[in-house]
Amino acid sequence: MNSMNSIYENLNSKFNILSVDYPDDMQMAIDLEEKDIHTVLAYLKSDGYTQLSILTCVDWLKEGVLQLVYVIFNWDSGIHILVRTKLDRDKPLFRTVMEIYPGAEFYERDVHEFFGVEFEGNERSYKHLFLELWDAEPPMRKDFDTQAYSDKKYAPREYKSKFISEKGGEK
Repeated sequence: MNSMNSIYENLNSKFNILSVDYPDDMQMAIDLEEKDIHTVLAYLKSDGYTQLSILTCVDWLKEGVLQLVYVIFNWDSGIHILVRTKLDRDKPLFRTVMEIYPGAEFYERDVHEFFGVEFEGNERSYKHLFLELWDAEPPMRKDFDTQAYSDKKYAPREYKSKFISEKGGEK
């Protein structure tokens, strides 16, 4: 934890870190304002955090925000830093980080497809990776109603109310 504290102190002396926590011995999570993400990611990349392991999103429905989480990795130290920021859930727009981490293109496409975050500067973020014929709100948002979507999209089916299971389904 000592080296993690020194990493935090170094970052906090240079940037406005809103909060920090340590999910694991080799992980640190920092929360930043949206405007600081690019500067901090560029600094961390120049400091050896060369791998963007993943970009994901968390839907904080009650707070009305979507949280972007960039997980970056330093191969020399083995340390992961989770760099997090929150966006307005009603109009989630964020500038791409592809100029810092080119591999972010596909992660941003994924987050756009499943959560509806628009990434300014990533022209391919609108091209679907998985949900080619999707015609509803983003499916990973907490207010997405899977039952209502299924009822609207698919014809009802009749299922047997009783299945035989004693012999692996055989009669």
